[in-house]
Amino acid sequence: MDHLYILIRSFSAFVVLILIARILGKQTLSNMNFHEFVTAVILGAIAANFAFNDKIQVSHLLISLSVFTVTSFVLSKLFLKFRKFKMWTEGTPSVLIEGGFILEDNLKKNNMTLDSLNQQLRQKEIFNINDVEYALLEINGKLSVQKKKELQPVTLKDLRMNAGKAAQFPIELIIDGKLLEESLVSNNIPKSWLLSQLKSRGKKQEDIFYAVKSSNGQLYVDEYRDHLKHPIDVE
Repeated sequence: MDHLYILIRSFSAFVVLILIARILGKQTLSNMNFHEFVTAVILGAIAANFAFNDKIQVSHLLISLSVFTVTSFVLSKLFLKFRKFKMWTEGTPSVLIEGGFILEDNLKKNNMTLDSLNQQLRQKEIFNINDVEYALLEINGKLSVQKKKELQPVTLKDLRMNAGKAAQFPIELIIDGKLLEESLVSNNIPKSWLLSQLKSRGKKQEDIFYAVKSSNGQLYVDEYRDHLKHPIDVE
């Protein structure tokens, strides 16, 4: 009977975790951040007790699972609404290489050695650090890399562009309809330029979900309304 009881509890714990993962969404699985990591560890520990520790009441374990699930779900919704709260909670990406130069202070701030940086670069098939123009440590611990312009794959669009232009790092200007004043000031981009670009497209700031000045100097704009009749959503 004890074995059967543990079997039932273990299967129940597995089903409950599947349901929780489904509730929290795909983002939790693909791109785990600080609060999602903490939630996953705690939920795993509670589920293990749910499966094997018969001294703890099932109702108490279910309450604990519910509390952490709801907390994580509410936080994820708050992050969508309040970007500054998200940045304060999770932090922001750290630039480790800028313009081909290694930023030693940022390595130290992230407790990262040059060996670990080279290791992550090799995992991206970059064995010569001199090939890197920009490298960012994302909040999920992964490294994003942009190679130097002369080492990037050539496209038909590149052949039509002026090859003498220096590569620039993409600059976010609008997120979720909100103007990023700090990005404008730090990159010497006049607010009037951005507004005139939007006006020439017949758009207002409130219509824009995301706007970024790309590496080629062009403005990329994504509206709230994408005008797609049948958007793809692969389940």
